[in-house]
Amino acid sequence: MSWPAAARIARRELRGGLRGFRIFLACLALGVAAIAGVGSIRAAIEGGLAAEGAVLLGGDAEAEFTYRFATEQERAFFEDAANAVSEVVDFRSMAVVERGEETERALTQVKAVDDAYPLVGEVVLEPEMGLETAFAGEGDLPGGVMERVLADRLGLSPGDRFRLGTQDFVLTALLAREPDAAGDGFGLGPRTLVPTAALADSGLIAPGTLFSTKYRLDLPADTDLDALRAEALDRFEESGLRWRDARNGAPGIAEFVDRLGAFLVLVGLSGLAVGGIGVSAAVRAYLAEKTGVIATLRTLGADRATVFRTYFIQIGALAALGIFIGLLLGALVPLAFAPLIEARLPVPARFGLYPGPLVEAALYGVLTALIFTLWPLARTEEVRAATLFRDALEGARALPAARFVVATVALIAALLGLAVWFSGNAELTLWTAGGIAAALVLLALAAEGLRWLARRGVRAARGRAALRWALDAIGARRGAVAPVMLSLGLGLSVLAAIGQIDGNLRAAIDRDLPDVAPSYFFVDIQKDQMPGFRERLMEDPAVSKVDSAPMLRGVITRINGQPASEVAGGHWVIQGDRGVTYSAAPPEDTVITEGDWWPEDYEGPPLVSFAAEEAAEIGLQLGDTLTVNILGREITAEVANFRVVDFSTAGIGFIMAMNPSALEAAPHSFIATVYADDSSEAAILRDLASAYPNITAIRVRDAIDRVSDLLAGIASATAWGASATLLVGFLVLIGAAAAGEGARTYEAAVLKTLGAARARILMSFALRAALIGAGAAAVALAAGIGGGWAVTHFVMETDFAVIWSSALAIVAGGVLATLGATLAFAWRPLAARPAQVLRARE
Repeated sequence: MSWPAAARIARRELRGGLRGFRIFLACLALGVAAIAGVGSIRAAIEGGLAAEGAVLLGGDAEAEFTYRFATEQERAFFEDAANAVSEVVDFRSMAVVERGEETERALTQVKAVDDAYPLVGEVVLEPEMGLETAFAGEGDLPGGVMERVLADRLGLSPGDRFRLGTQDFVLTALLAREPDAAGDGFGLGPRTLVPTAALADSGLIAPGTLFSTKYRLDLPADTDLDALRAEALDRFEESGLRWRDARNGAPGIAEFVDRLGAFLVLVGLSGLAVGGIGVSAAVRAYLAEKTGVIATLRTLGADRATVFRTYFIQIGALAALGIFIGLLLGALVPLAFAPLIEARLPVPARFGLYPGPLVEAALYGVLTALIFTLWPLARTEEVRAATLFRDALEGARALPAARFVVATVALIAALLGLAVWFSGNAELTLWTAGGIAAALVLLALAAEGLRWLARRGVRAARGRAALRWALDAIGARRGAVAPVMLSLGLGLSVLAAIGQIDGNLRAAIDRDLPDVAPSYFFVDIQKDQMPGFRERLMEDPAVSKVDSAPMLRGVITRINGQPASEVAGGHWVIQGDRGVTYSAAPPEDTVITEGDWWPEDYEGPPLVSFAAEEAAEIGLQLGDTLTVNILGREITAEVANFRVVDFSTAGIGFIMAMNPSALEAAPHSFIATVYADDSSEAAILRDLASAYPNITAIRVRDAIDRVSDLLAGIASATAWGASATLLVGFLVLIGAAAAGEGARTYEAAVLKTLGAARARILMSFALRAALIGAGAAAVALAAGIGGGWAVTHFVMETDFAVIWSSALAIVAGGVLATLGATLAFAWRPLAARPAQVLRARE
């Protein structure tokens, strides 16, 4: 028979409706919807970043310098190219509020702006007013605005005074929205906006202090951005200029969104894998019911190919329906919740229907459906006309024909290839796929192991009727152990791994910080302030240690005379400016892995000591040369040695250290770390901030808390993705429970006929569910702990310990999930009358 004939038979079969396929559709639809939804939200954010690039950047293009303002020549170039230029100065400082004898201080990220700011977008203030009005201030005091969180921390309201450095300001409004906030990247403190002119006598923008200047350009509409960038970098090649334009106004955020979105899609694929298990189970159950129909078709002359095509078309049509429902949900749910999502996002998003994510989700759905239905469908070929009155699938061989095995392997390879292509990260994709495959294999083996143990435990349960019945059911060849273990176990494995990683990361911060981290970082200490600074600290018995070092920042522009980007690729060391120090002798506890430190009286050509690990990643060798732009001056130094730099201690660590004669004549400030008792931190901050208003203090605990909050947000997003996987797993559980309802009805009828009470039968059902759920949870916990250990050990390079609170929650969740699904379908079997059930089986 031909495909048209198979299609006619399939159409008649489908007239019976969707009975038995609701779980099939739900599993496939939810898996596809999760991937389509994540992709649609990612596309909306990327669309917002692209459309609002100029707003996020603050102009059509931006030139940035470290430690200095633009020269007259540079400023003239910007003004010739642009319709308007805005200068922004960005730095950290301490906002100070005095109330009689009490003084409040808080770290703030200061943005000093000129009259042209903002070139693009709008600053929103509370109460409503223009930025020019806000900066006008009151009387002789200039005005400033700050974020509400900072004002609340300092107890400020509009009209109150605060100080930056030695300059007093009046708070005229609260900063509700800053158009270019996302483009400025991560800050350690809330934002304060002030006019640049008001900082002239503040002592905060002095030679050597840590600040950056950004020149935003409003360009003519016909400007060739690539040509302008090339001209700027060519003309000011050795100035340390960094250039970007509105086509990538917030590169850090764009990259983060892309990577997180790719990871969440891969988490969604685990949901599809769980859904695939449910799809496979539904197809097997459906075909088992159709054994008689298949045998009848074979009796009437249908060959194997026709039977296969008939049910392939049926399942294909239902899979297409499930995928369509998933795409509809994945496209419309983000649109429906767009206002809520936009309110929570720190970046603009443009929600709409994006074909790309929908096509990606559809392809994943099609391949998953094919992979998980091909083997059950292949078994239709094994049904013969002679098996008209028995279940041919009961004795089917474990593996289908070789061509189906080859096709399945090819489909899996195609799925992995697509995942690598769409995610853009082959390593992450393959590790994720390997983890899913390993978890599935482990769960499948555990299911067989649980069945084996159950069969062995039947004798030991003699005298405990409910337990013995439960073990008999678990050990049965066609029991529900495998689908439950696979579906629930995989979802719990993902959640367990996330819980262990998040818990260990937080524990590492809490565990390690008190022992190794300083209380404060102090920056922008002038050289003539160092003696008094150290004297105050060394006299304090609560201070156990003070480290200090000269601090400059520079950009690595060339390696061995070649552009650094060509040699080091996208390594983080050459992305932006890096801290540079100088020292005549190696600092205390320095471990030199290769080469020698220069003599203390060395006065020759510049030499540099480089971090060993980063040097190995870049490929640096002793004797190589590095060209570093510092304050617009190119310094070429020879690599003299490599040393261990441990950033995990939160202490002072520099990628590069040079001999003193190479840098000490340049304007610079000092950085210091102070290790002190918690009880003395407030007094140290008060005394040093009062004596040296220009100094900025960064409390290490506060900085790490901000990073922890960011990591918690990432963990939360991943957990939501894993929850979708768990939801699909629970649907598979419901499907398995529903599919086994008939068997439990017959079992209950037999037991009641033999005198068993309903309560004992119900106890048997509950024990069965609890044991299977506990088994799935135990294996998921082992897989999750293994995955958590691997990420913690190899990626985060920190100690690992089992987070038992998360572990116990996983086990409890597994038991409760299976109990709930099983007991929900236990009442009808218990209520059925034995006579009716047994008579129907005759």
